[in-house]
Amino acid sequence: MFILFIVVMVFGADKIPDIAKGMGKGMRTLKDATNDLKSEITKSADKNGINTTEHTKAFTDEVKKVKDELEETLGSVKRKL
Repeated sequence: MFILFIVVMVFGADKIPDIAKGMGKGMRTLKDATNDLKSEITKSADKNGINTTEHTKAFTDEVKKVKDELEETLGSVKRKL
């Protein structure tokens, strides 16, 4: 709540939708880049006969954590609008 108050004070209430929209686009770009990277790693590993199941799972878990944190942050901003 306090962080939202600071954001409103610094940027103004009229700028918050634009900020949220920009953060959403950033999340989408991050997700697309992650999927592209994962796809390239998998293709390269398959080509070289490397088992990537455990490595891919660890990478996917870390990306999911970051995504969940970003969505949680955006969710609180969107609920306040």
